Amino acid sequence: MTRRLPVFSTIIVLAAVVTMIGLGIWQLGRLKEKEALIARYEAATGNDLPVLFPLDGKGEAELFRRSALVCNAVTGIGPVAGTAANGTKGWVQRAQCVVTLEKTVPVDLGFSRDLNTVDWKSGVVSGVIAPGPRLVADPPVAGLQPMAKPDPGDLPNNHLAYAGQWFFFALTALVIYVLALRRRGRVS
Repeated sequence: MTRRLPVFSTIIVLAAVVTMIGLGIWQLGRLKEKEALIARYEAATGNDLPVLFPLDGKGEAELFRRSALVCNAVTGIGPVAGTAANGTKGWVQRAQCVVTLEKTVPVDLGFSRDLNTVDWKSGVVSGVIAPGPRLVADPPVAGLQPMAKPDPGDLPNNHLAYAGQWFFFALTALVIYVLALRRRGRVS
């Protein structure tokens, strides 16, 4: 006796599999987009012409370009994990700089092995725009050491792995469904 496929369950499983395959294909597309974005950022690192710091908080087009800003006041300075230009691990002193009445900008002032915050009140800071966006001072200020420059190669690009996961999930769903159908055929 031949058993018929359960229509509702089959539709649900196939819809899930098609969705997972679609998500895998979408991740492959995102991979190409991210590779192009990183290539654009790598090209920007070689451009020494300064740009205005993106005070609107977006600044994707300006990332990894040189810029400068006037820090009128500092609302706080604190250490964050960081790397010196020579590769030493330690602390970057990050200041919250008031640049307009409504806008503060995070500025990485420089590298130190010491957790104690520096005493820096304000001034002109030039450097490189990093994701956030934040300004990474180059040269460092407040007597701190140079930091590692922001590197576009540090941006995550996991889209190939995500695509593989979605394809694996789709295959797993199909295998489990086929095994369930086989078992159902034997148990009845």
